[in-house]
Amino acid sequence: MSALEPRDAEADVDVARRAGGAADGDVAASPGAGVPQDGPRGSVLDAAHRALSIDIVSVVLLIAFEATAVGTAMPVAARELNGVSVYAFAFSAYFTTSLFAMVLAGQWSDRSGPLGSLTAGITAFSAGLLLSGTAGAMWLFILGRAVQGLGGGLVIVALYVVIGRAYDEHLRPAIMAAFAACWVVPSVVGPLAAGTVTEHLGWRWVFVGIPVLVVFPLALALPAIRRTASGPADPQAPVTPWDRRRILLALGISAGAGLLQYAGQELRWLSLVPAAAGAALLVPAVRGLLPHGTWRAARGLPSVVLLRGIAAGSFIAAESFVPLMLVTQRGLSPTLAGFSLAAGGLTWALGSWIQSRPWTEPYRERLVTLGMVLVAVSIAAAPSVLIASVPVWTLAVVWAFGCLGMGAVIASTSVLLMKLSAPEEVGANSAALQISDGLSNVLLLAAGGAAFAALGGGAVGHAVAATSTAGSHPAAFAAVFLPMAVVAAAGAWVATRLRAESARA
Repeated sequence: MSALEPRDAEADVDVARRAGGAADGDVAASPGAGVPQDGPRGSVLDAAHRALSIDIVSVVLLIAFEATAVGTAMPVAARELNGVSVYAFAFSAYFTTSLFAMVLAGQWSDRSGPLGSLTAGITAFSAGLLLSGTAGAMWLFILGRAVQGLGGGLVIVALYVVIGRAYDEHLRPAIMAAFAACWVVPSVVGPLAAGTVTEHLGWRWVFVGIPVLVVFPLALALPAIRRTASGPADPQAPVTPWDRRRILLALGISAGAGLLQYAGQELRWLSLVPAAAGAALLVPAVRGLLPHGTWRAARGLPSVVLLRGIAAGSFIAAESFVPLMLVTQRGLSPTLAGFSLAAGGLTWALGSWIQSRPWTEPYRERLVTLGMVLVAVSIAAAPSVLIASVPVWTLAVVWAFGCLGMGAVIASTSVLLMKLSAPEEVGANSAALQISDGLSNVLLLAAGGAAFAALGGGAVGHAVAATSTAGSHPAAFAAVFLPMAVVAAAGAWVATRLRAESARA
């Protein structure tokens, strides 16, 4: 899965994938939220929302297909470009640049609406795919992923602002569940299609073919977004000037994360220099961009933002190494390695659907806690397939349970963020949620990548063939998965602190 899923987007789009504050009716005052509906409560498919819902779900569907397809082709691309030793950079480059784009998108959307951010984001997203798909060296491939990250950061925050403005509070869990459902078909079809294309035509076609598919749903979505969510949150208020301090902090957080990632991959004493510089940039930037009290898990919005980072970072960092582990350690083809994660798309959607049911609202905190427990257990159990006697399908089963938990957690943090945000704060708060998501991905991928490289992980790229386990280094993979399971377990405690004291009373 990708960070664009409202895990991301995803996750996301997660994509897909954010203070205590606003009263229940506050967001309804935003543009688009008060449009007439067919019934007293309406639905995401009533006359007022149908076109918008179908259009933005179509965009998320294509983003989901991209995430599953690219993840399947990534091990082959890294091996052909002699870049397995820096495999983690192909993922973290995306998240590093998206951190800056998220802050930019938050201000852009709050000032003039999400339309401009969404259009620019899709353009950069497609350009990054084309650059990676035509790369002749690993550094160009990683550069393409960085450009794609700029687009992804602009898109995901813009989509959250659209939801906050165009849908009443009681409809948001349902549209989040629809976003998660977008991952079901891509999770099944994406790995199979991408694996087939990779094996018969080459991995490059997976990257260069996707931008063509994105154009049509975007063309459908833009008019509906213009009608329901364009312009500033309060048209009567004066236009807020750009906050240059936040832009500089965003540059600092991106540069700091990139330096830490570089230091983690080099594994030399001299690497302490970029590591120290990265920390010096990162710490004040994070303190300035995330809600006060985030790092101590203060109740309410700070814990919501922190949990999003813990859940997304631990799960994505672990999942990034699943296809590589199956290809190099168990001899699976890229198609089968990607297909092993297919069931996760269905269970992720199921978890998101469960949280959208009205009867779960009083138990949301407990549901999220249970979800984090499932995530921690699935990550801890994944490296069991490194033991030759353990059937490969075991990973598909345990990962499906982890995705079930993630579906409930990611959607719930998105719903809680919008509930706790005033209309004019949705962009900034969504950016904070996505920064937590993306930053944790960068930092945990850097930590995982460093552990992977330190234990000989780069040597797995020199296996004689994809079906050979020559040069096997199972300890390198275990050093990625087990620490991520510990991080996810810490998230189960943070999940008990999502409601502010007033709400608990």
